[in-house]
Amino acid sequence: MDRKLKRWELALMFGILVAVVTGSWLGQEQKDLADRVIRFHVIANSDSSADQSLKLAVRDRVLEQAEILYPQGATLEQARATLEGHLPDLAAAGQAVVTEQGFDYPVTAQLTDCWFPTKEYEGFALPAGTYTALRVTIGEGQGQNWWCVAFPPLCLGAASETVDQALEAGYFTENQGALVTGDGEGYVLKFKAMELLGELQGLFE
Repeated sequence: MDRKLKRWELALMFGILVAVVTGSWLGQEQKDLADRVIRFHVIANSDSSADQSLKLAVRDRVLEQAEILYPQGATLEQARATLEGHLPDLAAAGQAVVTEQGFDYPVTAQLTDCWFPTKEYEGFALPAGTYTALRVTIGEGQGQNWWCVAFPPLCLGAASETVDQALEAGYFTENQGALVTGDGEGYVLKFKAMELLGELQGLFE
């Protein structure tokens, strides 16, 4: 009985050790990637069809405004400074759309850190975790979200870059490029593990 108990104890300790080491490694991968991007997060007033359509219209206008504001060949630091310095302009761009469509919701824009689930886009995906984000909130902000990437400009309409272009520009390392495009081995399991790790951390917090 004692021998079996010790084996269970050893197995449990080994499992905990593997979880800690793996969690630390996956968490660091996500943090390294998060240090190279600024996410874009738009929150609708509600889940009504009208408010969801309005959200997409606000998204398009704010992206257009961000595209105009970014300096040519901007670095991450320049993009962050540009967004921080023009938050009122970005909010006003969204507010103009709301007014044009006959609503009276307020629109706010802020640069903040927030947690995102794993999200797949056309040609790339980003793992779950905490990222700096340009967050635009419409009205009560009780509706479904829209997520993408404000920098590198992977979601700026006609100015959108591909991950390959972002790699060439030095925004991502080769390993990070492989991670987000799915070229790396086992990336699906990595993303799921990252998401579970984030959920567990949230429970403990």
